[in-house]
Amino acid sequence: MKSFGWLACAVAALSGAMIARAAPPQQAAVNDAAIMGDGMPRLLSDYGFFDDAGAQLPVAGVHPYRLNTPLYSDGAEKLRFVYRAAGTQFGAQGEGLLDLPVGTALIKTFAFGEGSERRLIETRVLLHRADGWLALPYLWNEAQTDAQLAVVGARIALTTPAGQAISYRVPNKNQCKECHGLSGEVVPIGPKARNLSHAWLSRMVADGHLDTMPQDADQLPLWEARESAPLTAAARAYLEVNCAHCHQPGATASNSGLDLRWEQQAPEALGIGKRPVAAGRGAGGHLFDIVPGSPDASILTYRMASPEPGVAMPELGKATVDEEGLTIVRRWIEEMAP
Repeated sequence: MKSFGWLACAVAALSGAMIARAAPPQQAAVNDAAIMGDGMPRLLSDYGFFDDAGAQLPVAGVHPYRLNTPLYSDGAEKLRFVYRAAGTQFGAQGEGLLDLPVGTALIKTFAFGEGSERRLIETRVLLHRADGWLALPYLWNEAQTDAQLAVVGARIALTTPAGQAISYRVPNKNQCKECHGLSGEVVPIGPKARNLSHAWLSRMVADGHLDTMPQDADQLPLWEARESAPLTAAARAYLEVNCAHCHQPGATASNSGLDLRWEQQAPEALGIGKRPVAAGRGAGGHLFDIVPGSPDASILTYRMASPEPGVAMPELGKATVDEEGLTIVRRWIEEMAP
């Protein structure tokens, strides 16, 4: 009798191939040990945040987000992501910074150019470990395949979207504290409920990543829609995002007496009719931080309009003047009643 063993083998092989095709693909896992361990991973890829790092395509569990009003960084495009370790959950704290538990990673990539000309320059990672937050900068390679830890920072010659040639600074590990430092600790400054869309927050609640929808979140306006937003809201949002991380109690510029946080309502704390504490040549011969009705006589706009080191504000994170932000703040001051 003729053997049909070959047929049985063929059927088994075909069945195996069909099962292999039907099985869902294995999802890449983020390396929680790299986030919560004691070391400083040498490569961005060591964390496992991305399926395709060059295209900035995250793995499951790494969530892209955007800020309503972003920080100005010489016109850089910023790609933001957040990750939480299994078994944890983000917490809502009113309109302020989300409660981000141990095991959280915040990832922000800076890019310049468009389309095939886009270049990833650096990725900054904030890791929440048991002993606090750790900020690490990563510098992208020429092949755009990975980024390497740059503890000492770097300088890179590039051209901004406005066509200005600048020496772009990747901060060193310690310089991260100059913006992220509050009362001696490193803290996140971006993902506040008021600067995140209701749609994103709702989705995070629905998917179980956030414990509850923040109550009474007073939303900062979308920067691209600033012309249709109330002028005071647009200007105050700009100052909150670009200046308040230093100009608030406990931060690096607290001795200036300025408190530019969104929730601050006292006119003098915002600089209105306030004399500078120690502006030196940064005052430009002006007497008050903000002179209602007169941006040309105000120290705030004088420093925002200057690219000169030692005068320019903000001091860090940019080498050019943000003309759009300056215009909004000038208009806000112009419309103040003297």
